[in-house]
Amino acid sequence: MSGSSFGKLFKITTWGESHGRGLGVVIEGCPAGLPIKESDIQLELNRRRTGQSKVTTTRKEGDQIQIMSGVFKGKTTGTPISLLVENEDADSSKYDLIKDLYRPGHADYTYDMKYGFRDYRGGGRSSARETVGRVAAGAIAKKLLARERIKIIGFTRQVGKHIAKNIDYKEIENNIVRCPDNKIAEKMINSIMRARKKGDSLGGVVEVIAKGVPAGLGEPVFDRLDADLAKAVMSMPAVKGVEIGVGFQSAIMTGSECNDVFAMKNKKVITATNNAGGILGGISNGMDIIIRLVVKPTSSINKAQDTVTQQGKKAEIRVEGRHDPCVATRAVPIAEAMVAITLIDHLYRNKSAQL
Repeated sequence: MSGSSFGKLFKITTWGESHGRGLGVVIEGCPAGLPIKESDIQLELNRRRTGQSKVTTTRKEGDQIQIMSGVFKGKTTGTPISLLVENEDADSSKYDLIKDLYRPGHADYTYDMKYGFRDYRGGGRSSARETVGRVAAGAIAKKLLARERIKIIGFTRQVGKHIAKNIDYKEIENNIVRCPDNKIAEKMINSIMRARKKGDSLGGVVEVIAKGVPAGLGEPVFDRLDADLAKAVMSMPAVKGVEIGVGFQSAIMTGSECNDVFAMKNKKVITATNNAGGILGGISNGMDIIIRLVVKPTSSINKAQDTVTQQGKKAEIRVEGRHDPCVATRAVPIAEAMVAITLIDHLYRNKSAQL
């Protein structure tokens, strides 16, 4: 299956299905000598895994990572790194009942049209479970970025109508929705639980900030940094929109309001504001990179909906099983991973830009 790889110099290829034997990733382009342990990767996977709170799916997966290749005596060897996570709690019984029905909002119909055959167990390759490999690779990318003093911070900016206003990074991992505003976090949780009780779901907005990114990253014109970041996060399941910096807000601003004027601070060029989100002309300008992604409401809901069968007959469907009532909260570590992978790839590509 094509389309399963991302990156040029730091390249990842994910594999596996939601209800198959396991999932994983192959990473190419990681330099030799990086200290890495399974526990380093496990920290990130634990943030993404299922069944971690009352606002996530009840599917219980430990997501225990296994390093299969590319690491020897605790350090990377410079050869391809292969990482494996085995599925432990896959239950396909609920999908047997609806295998001939197209689930609204899912990739069932489009996969059928493309391949003429599909894995109906949890969506197969189209399932968000595929992102296990991305997060595992992102853990390694983050370790490489840390050597360059680049830090990635992600959080839930919005769930439904509730938007975080007071941003305190210390609060992000202190609540089950990863919201930096503890007062709004409670409202988010209550809204998600109400939706779940009704057999429905909610959408949200995830924000990722990259701090310490040097100026000069990005490959105009088709591999602009913002273009690659947009592709990275748009490749995530359920993501339907992306903005950089003030994004769509810039449509109602004037040029004098939107432009970030330049200034000097500690003998370094900075901008007084950061409406551009750290990227100008597709190249990083040294300010914080700010990207937001819109995550649609979970498609699998327990409400009756109209649909059709594979044979085109009218039908009604109610999707039972174990599903997240709001996928935005678990999308945070996935978004962080995709931003990290994009940045480390561009950092390596930039080393050949000048003599």
